[in-house]
Amino acid sequence: MTMPVDLSRLDAPWLTAPHVRAVIAALQAGRARVWFVGGSVRNALIGAAASDIDMTTDARPEATMRLLQAAGLKAVPTGIAHGTITAVANGHGIEVTTLRADVDTDGRRATVAFTNDLAEDAARRDFTMNALYADPDGRVIDPLGGLPDLAARRVRFIGAPQDRIREDYLRILRFFRFHAWYGDPAGGIDADGLAACAELAGGIGRLSRERVGSEMKKLLSAPDPAPSIASMAACGVLLHAALGANPAALAPLVDIEARAGVAPDWRRRTAAMMGGDGAACTALTKSWRLPKSAARALDALCAALSTPAPCAIQAYLHGAAAARDAALISACATGTIPTDLEGQIARGTAARFPVSARDLMHAGHVPGPALGAALAALKAAWIASDLRAGRETLLAAAPPPA
Repeated sequence: MTMPVDLSRLDAPWLTAPHVRAVIAALQAGRARVWFVGGSVRNALIGAAASDIDMTTDARPEATMRLLQAAGLKAVPTGIAHGTITAVANGHGIEVTTLRADVDTDGRRATVAFTNDLAEDAARRDFTMNALYADPDGRVIDPLGGLPDLAARRVRFIGAPQDRIREDYLRILRFFRFHAWYGDPAGGIDADGLAACAELAGGIGRLSRERVGSEMKKLLSAPDPAPSIASMAACGVLLHAALGANPAALAPLVDIEARAGVAPDWRRRTAAMMGGDGAACTALTKSWRLPKSAARALDALCAALSTPAPCAIQAYLHGAAAARDAALISACATGTIPTDLEGQIARGTAARFPVSARDLMHAGHVPGPALGAALAALKAAWIASDLRAGRETLLAAAPPPA
């Protein structure tokens, strides 16, 4: 991601996308003012893709809905109490939120009042790099001095960090997540923000576990979250977010991932931080309220780590993803990635045990426990052969019928 020379104007393909222009036209038809805001503006300025396009407007939520519907667009009141309407144009959803200011906060949610003041809206946001706006023509508006911070890759709270955190304790985790994604590791982490996170870390316990888990997944999916995780551990935050995690396990794994050319994966990194301990990973998945699919993936990975075996066997027993991740985590101890890792994984996932119960019955075995034991013994021998023994070889070694 490289910063453009001109930070006063956006240059992003989504700026002229038909669905984006349709929403703007609908609002402007009612004389409402509209701006792009937040992540899409930030990412456009650093040359990164935008996952979502968010807008803000001086129109009240009911007026926003009316204007969108008058233009033939679908308007969904996804958060109307807080001013948010989702506009759907050409199959794309765009959140449009009325300019607002916080009236009261309790550390998890806020009571808001609507405003016409862009600076008031900016002041309620978390970090200066997220309080950037752009008008429909792409001209950037920076009410709180976020552009210098973005240029320096400095994640800095708006105003007093303690005040921003007390408004929503999730901002502690977001501080480290944004540093992992957008910060400058060489420049270090903002000292005032770090001190405030350390002081108020206990507030993480007031958050829903789903919110904590979601934020940690995003953090651990960053290209290199190791410096941020280390800072979390050093200031006591990690203890509140991931009990038992070992931050030192991340840096070697990130290096191995880069050398192996594999994409970051938060499950792999979580298992590494938990030492491959199945019970510890299970406790963490429950704490983070992870979906069952994620829990199953971690269970398979921990099972692979607990029973060292060649990559092909791991892939056969636990699946390709678990085998790959177990190999990469194990490689951290030696610094050596297994030769032909992907080839071995492909061989394991394609392998099929070549002997069936019918084969043994043709040899005189009768259905029952003895047949099951004989089949299990042959399968163990086949696995011990690195999945290479053929059908005839295995049947020749089969025990005689009882």
